[in-house]
Amino acid sequence: MRSYRELFRTPEFTPFFLAASAQTVAQTMGGLALGTLVYRATESPLLSAVSMFGSSLVQVLGATFLLSAADRLPPRAALTALPLLFAAATAALALPGLPVWALLVIVLAKGLAESVGGGVRWGLLNEILSKDGYLLGRSVFNMMSGLMQIAGYATGGALVALLSPRVSLLTAAALYAMAAVVVRLGLTRRPPRTTGRPSVAATWRANALLWSSAPRRQVCLALWIPNGLIVGCESLYVSYAPESAGTLFACAALGMLAGDVLVGRLLPPRLRPRLGFPLLLLLAVPYVPFLLHPDVPLAAAAVTLASVGFGASLVQQERLVALTPDALTGHALGLHSAGMLTMQGVAAALAGSVAQLTSPAVAMTAMATMSTGVTLSLMVAGRRAEGAVAPLARKA
Repeated sequence: MRSYRELFRTPEFTPFFLAASAQTVAQTMGGLALGTLVYRATESPLLSAVSMFGSSLVQVLGATFLLSAADRLPPRAALTALPLLFAAATAALALPGLPVWALLVIVLAKGLAESVGGGVRWGLLNEILSKDGYLLGRSVFNMMSGLMQIAGYATGGALVALLSPRVSLLTAAALYAMAAVVVRLGLTRRPPRTTGRPSVAATWRANALLWSSAPRRQVCLALWIPNGLIVGCESLYVSYAPESAGTLFACAALGMLAGDVLVGRLLPPRLRPRLGFPLLLLLAVPYVPFLLHPDVPLAAAAVTLASVGFGASLVQQERLVALTPDALTGHALGLHSAGMLTMQGVAAALAGSVAQLTSPAVAMTAMATMSTGVTLSLMVAGRRAEGAVAPLARKA
């Protein structure tokens, strides 16, 4: 599968795509509104960052205890119920007078449910498309995510500025409900990919099997850590430039869109594997000069350039799918998603803590420097592994 036309002619792809689009807009609008609401109430970069990305912190719990459900639940039923749950949670966040601790509890509960949703969603995508179409399909979803984030942050920023964060939260809740309707009406009923009941034991067995492979471990670490540390930078946009955070988020989404088009559509397959680590370096390096506290136009340009590096995840996801048995595809993709989001939540909390003690600009530079160091370490480890395998291959 080599063209976007083929993708959208594939049965069920279009409603699946539209439902995910509505959820992405809802998530970005709701996150920006909640971050702004908490920052106005507390003036704390840490609490603002955690409120926006704190749901990611509990993804590790879902990956540890709940992820076996990703391949054992009927996909349509799961992808209908989850947006309805998110709609109720987002509407609850808009209740006036709710204390900050209660907001954070709701955010964390929502993140626990999201840890299963990622595995169900991307496992179903792998069923709807043939294996050779997964990368192109995922690139389209990533491009959609970039566009919908631009739309979500722009719309959410306007609603926050002209009306209030609570109006933006209620609008996001309505979009979640719309996504549930589209899934229920647009997708066919499918059986679970794996038989048996979801359980903690089944989750642990599958995690152990996936983690037992050194190549899969390296791919997962590359998907989780450099990316997550840069999301820590993004979590500080509100405290770095309170009046222009929506602009910075939109620029980040624009750069991510460009990276996904580059990797998913323009680069020939033979070149993609070579660009995973260079793209991860691009993701981090433009944030290092934030120590100098550039004005918003320069910051927006740096953010746009850096976010092109998010295209690295497509290269790594393609390799993860190739290394994973079909029966565990949903679990593996859910583990990738949960691990990545957990690292993003940890990085947001870490970045917020550093910003609380120093400044948002210093914290962003620190996170970018750490991301660069991790990427270089993974590059060295990967080359050593290739060097160890090559003599064995010649002997064979």
